[in-house]
Amino acid sequence: MKKYQFIILALGIIFLISLLISRTVETTKSIQPNKVALIPIYGTITVSSESDLFFGQSQAPSSVIIEALDKADKDPTIKAIILEINSPGGTVVASREIGNKIKSINKPVVSWIRELGASGAYWIASTSDYIIADPMSITGSIGVIGSYLEFSDLFEKYGVTYQRLVGGNLKDAGTPYKDLTNEERQFLQEKIDKIHDSFIKEVSINRKLDYEKVKKLSNGAFYLGEEALDFGLIDELGSKDEAVNKVKELANIKDAELVSFKKETSILDVIQKLTSYNSFYIGRGIGFSLFQGFKQENSYSNILKIA
Repeated sequence: MKKYQFIILALGIIFLISLLISRTVETTKSIQPNKVALIPIYGTITVSSESDLFFGQSQAPSSVIIEALDKADKDPTIKAIILEINSPGGTVVASREIGNKIKSINKPVVSWIRELGASGAYWIASTSDYIIADPMSITGSIGVIGSYLEFSDLFEKYGVTYQRLVGGNLKDAGTPYKDLTNEERQFLQEKIDKIHDSFIKEVSINRKLDYEKVKKLSNGAFYLGEEALDFGLIDELGSKDEAVNKVKELANIKDAELVSFKKETSILDVIQKLTSYNSFYIGRGIGFSLFQGFKQENSYSNILKIA
């Protein structure tokens, strides 16, 4: 009988201990601080992290940013996201990819433009729930660029000729080795105009602004933060503190721990920063510079690069 009493007593103790542990875990969970993810978007926005070692720009690959957004979205302790933007823009596809990811997130997303949030970077900011920018920051630059260097006169001076072998009249449109024909110029301009119109529509929808109003602002010019506020391109002037306060308001939380989502820096990144140019020109349109080159594999093939 005593044996059974001992077993019952032991089971009772185990039950009480498990109940106590369960309550302790629940209490711990309930007092865990709310978190706000801080995701930086620095440098040129690209679809790839590959860059020239000696002449590369600081880059913000869409895959890295989307991965950070995805982690923040799936983490239940993270209640909201702040995008810390300091970027002149980048490629059309990369900007669109990041913007589409932001639209799919069901948590508040606030964009904080520190110094530079132009072109593709502004496209991304426009997809967030709220935009805060420094009064002297550079924003907007709703435009597209497709300019490139053309060397045909230089080649002629030194007796270099371009032997044109193509299948299709427009196959080598935009090569720097010859002048554009009227047909080629019209063809390339039509593509740029279509991308530009998509940019205007995206901003119009995201910011809930009249299309014609955005079109008037989309001549490629950049605006200071205080000007962008007057035009409705941003919501508020401020800094990190205002961004944190706003995101807490949108997430309906009083206190929050700021968690930085930064890519780990490799030795290659360090070398690149020491040797690279970081003078990407202000207000550049969405990175759509067209360059032509030839690559020799089994035969010559024409390579169009969009950067």
